Amino acid sequence: MLVRILIALVVLLWASTLAASEFRAEILPHLFPGVKGELRAGATSGDPPAAEVTLKGELVGYALSTRAITGSVGFSGRPIDVHLGLTRDGRIAGARLVAHQEPILVIGVAPTELEAFVSRLAGIDLRQAVSVYPAGRRTKGGYDHVAGATASSAVIRDAVIRSARSVALSRGLLGPSAQMGGIDRTTYAARSWQALLDAGGVAHRRLTRGEVAKGLGMADSKPGELFVDVYAALLTPPMIGQNLLGQRAFERLYGGLGVDDHAVLIAASGLYSFKGTAWRQSEVFDRVQLVQGARTIRLRADMHENVQKLVAAGAPELREIAIFRIPGSTGFDPERAWRVELIVERENAQGGAPTAIFPLDYTLPAQLIVAGSTPANKRDGSLGAAPSPELWEQIWQSRKPEIAIVIAMLVALAAILFSHDVLTRNVVRYRAIRLAYLSITLLFLGLYAGAQLSVVNVVTFVHAILGGFRWEQFLLNPLIFILWSFVALALLFWGRGVFCGWLCPFGALQELLNKGARRLGIRQIELPWALHERLWPIKYVAFLVILGLSLKSLTLAFVIAEIEPFKTAITLRFMRDWSFVLYVVGLLGAGLFIERLYCRYLCPLGAALAIPARLRLFEWLKRRPQCGRECRICATRCTVQAINPLGQIVPNECIYCLQCQANYYDPETCLPLKQRAQRRSGLASRAAGAWPQDE
Repeated sequence: MLVRILIALVVLLWASTLAASEFRAEILPHLFPGVKGELRAGATSGDPPAAEVTLKGELVGYALSTRAITGSVGFSGRPIDVHLGLTRDGRIAGARLVAHQEPILVIGVAPTELEAFVSRLAGIDLRQAVSVYPAGRRTKGGYDHVAGATASSAVIRDAVIRSARSVALSRGLLGPSAQMGGIDRTTYAARSWQALLDAGGVAHRRLTRGEVAKGLGMADSKPGELFVDVYAALLTPPMIGQNLLGQRAFERLYGGLGVDDHAVLIAASGLYSFKGTAWRQSEVFDRVQLVQGARTIRLRADMHENVQKLVAAGAPELREIAIFRIPGSTGFDPERAWRVELIVERENAQGGAPTAIFPLDYTLPAQLIVAGSTPANKRDGSLGAAPSPELWEQIWQSRKPEIAIVIAMLVALAAILFSHDVLTRNVVRYRAIRLAYLSITLLFLGLYAGAQLSVVNVVTFVHAILGGFRWEQFLLNPLIFILWSFVALALLFWGRGVFCGWLCPFGALQELLNKGARRLGIRQIELPWALHERLWPIKYVAFLVILGLSLKSLTLAFVIAEIEPFKTAITLRFMRDWSFVLYVVGLLGAGLFIERLYCRYLCPLGAALAIPARLRLFEWLKRRPQCGRECRICATRCTVQAINPLGQIVPNECIYCLQCQANYYDPETCLPLKQRAQRRSGLASRAAGAWPQDE
C-alpha cells in the first residue's frame, strides 16, 4: 500500500511539471494516435491559445490545454489539465490527463482506468450536439465516466468539450456553418462601456414615465422621471462579449454554444423589470421578446442565464442583466437588424389593462461582419447543437429523483429531531424508526447515491475560502451540497450528532452490523472510561494533520485522508486493492465488539464537525438528577459511550442517536421511573390496608 502511495505521488509530481511546459514531442503521439511519423508542435498562440501540430510541414491539427483555455478546476477546487489533439475536421483525435488533484482520483482509482476514461473522449465530433455531462452510458471500450467518480468525470469531460469547441470555432474547423453568420469571431481588443455604446456594439434606449404613459393612453404625474434604461447587445463577437463579460465567463459561454447559436444580452435599470416574475411559473418571459423581420422569438427560461455585473470599464450598475442563448433553429440571423421589444402593461382606472410595446433596435457594427459572408438563415442544413447549460445545472437536472428523495429524508429527520420527545416515549416505535432510517441511509444515500460526506470536503471548503470561493465548485455534486447545507444548519441546533448518528452511511453500516452481532450473542467490550477518554484525541490529531498538510500539499493530505474508510466501503463498494479492503474489514470486525469503534476514536470528519458544534444554541437531551449517581444504564447502553461517569452527556462525542432519551421515558428501564412506580405502588398498598374491610 505504501509503495502504491509513493508511486502516485511521483506520477503526480511529474504530471504537474509537464502541465506547466509547452507540448513536448513525446506527448504528441498520444494526442494524435492515428498519425504515423514525427509530429512537431509550434508555439502556443492565438485566442483561445493552441499550438499548430505539423507532419513534414503539413498542418495536422492543433494541440491545446484545457487549463489554459477554460481555467478548468476540479471538484477539489484545484486545477485539472487535459491536453487534447484537435483534427482539422473538428474532431478530438486524442486526450491525455496531465494534472489533477481530485480526491477520488489521486488514490483510489487505478491509473489504467483513469487513462482509459480520458482516451475514450477521442473521436468526439464537435460538429454534433454533445452533452458535457456523462450520462452513465456504455461507450466503445467502457463507460463515459469513471466508476465512483461521476462528478470528477463530468468536470474532465466538460473541460475537454468546452475547450475543444472554443478552439475549433476560432480556427474555423467546423465548416461554413461555424462562421456564425459571417461574424468576426477572432478579433478582440479592450473596449470601454462608452466605446461599445459609441460604436453600436451596445444599443440603449431611455424611457421616461411620460413616454410610457403616453404609449398606454394614460397620464402620469411625473412625466420626466426615469421609467427604465434598457440595453441590448449581441455577445457572440469577442469584441463585444468578452469586453462585457470578461475572458473566463465569455469562453465558458462560448464553449457551450452550438455552431449556429448566438447569445444576446439584455440589461436594464430603473423602475420597471423586464423579467418580471411570471416567467418562473410559465417559463416564458412575458415582458420582453426578440423580433427580426416577421419572426418573433419568445424568450424562455431554458435560454436564460443571470449575470451579476458587467466588467467593461465604466459599465453602470444595472438592476437586471440577462444572457439569452438563441438557438440556430429559430432562424435568427445576427447580420440583419433585429430589435428587443419591451412590453409594458398597466391597469387603468376603468379596470382595463392596456399594453404598449417599446422597441430597442440593434444592428451589428459593420466592422464585426466578415466581408462576403452568407446569411446564416440561407445556408443549407444545420450543424448546430442545443445550447449547453452550465455543468452543475446539467448535473442537478439529471439527478432530480435522488435530490427529491434526499430532501424528503432531511425533512423526515428534522421532524424526528424536533419531536424526539414524542418519538422516544415508545421504545418499540423509536427502535423501528431508527432502524429503518439507518437502513435507508446505508442503502440509498451511501451505496446507491454515493452521498458520503468526507473530511476531504472540509479541506476543500477551507482552501476555497483561502484561495477564491466559487459556488460552481460545490454545486457539482448536488446531494453532497444539500447534505452539507443541512449539516451546517443542524450544527447550530443539535451539534455533530445529526450527521454522525443519522446521515453517515459508514456509521449506519457499523451500527447495523453491531446490532446483528448482539443478536448473535457476541459479547460487547466496554473500555474503562479513563482509557476511552484518552483515545478521543486521535481523531482530532488526524484532522489537524490532514488540514495542516493540505496547506503544503493537497495531494499528500488526500493520501493521509485514506484513514477514512468511506471511499473504499461506500464510494467504491469494496472494489479496490486488497490492502484498503483489509483495513475496512478490520474496522468493521472490531466494530462487532466495540460499537462504532471508528466513530469513537479515528474519524477526522467527526472531529472537524465537533469543533464548531460547541457553538450549538440548544441542549434538548434530558437528564435526571439520579443519572450517574444512582443509575448508569444510559452510560452502558450509549452507542458511542458519550456519557461520563457523572451522568453528563459529552456533546463533542454524542451522535444524537436518542437511545438515552428512549431510556429516559421507558418505565421498564429508567431507575427513577421504577422507583417512582414502586413508591406509588407502596402508597396504594398502604392505603388499601388502611381501608375498613367488610365483615
